[in-house]
Amino acid sequence: MTTDVLNAPFRHALGRALSLLLAIPLSLVLMIHPASMLDASGHYSHGLLMLIMWGVAGGYVHGVGFEPRALAWRVAFHPLLAWGLMGLGVAVLAQARQWV
Repeated sequence: MTTDVLNAPFRHALGRALSLLLAIPLSLVLMIHPASMLDASGHYSHGLLMLIMWGVAGGYVHGVGFEPRALAWRVAFHPLLAWGLMGLGVAVLAQARQWV
């Protein structure tokens, strides 16, 4: 199986739209109101925030249609990884806002 066949679902417009729809609100929350990501004791988890920002970056990279050539960058910004990390960001935000 070639990589084109494996990556075909991630080149679809709906997947790219999903990436942008997850990345835009998360990045806005992190930039406009970062205190919404505080834990129960009022502290930031810098490790989790770094992973969330990595996911947001991957969401933008995939959402705008950029396809890196180098294997390391393709792995680092793969949509599945970005979606998982952005999902982590939504979970952290939901927990911090007492939605869970």
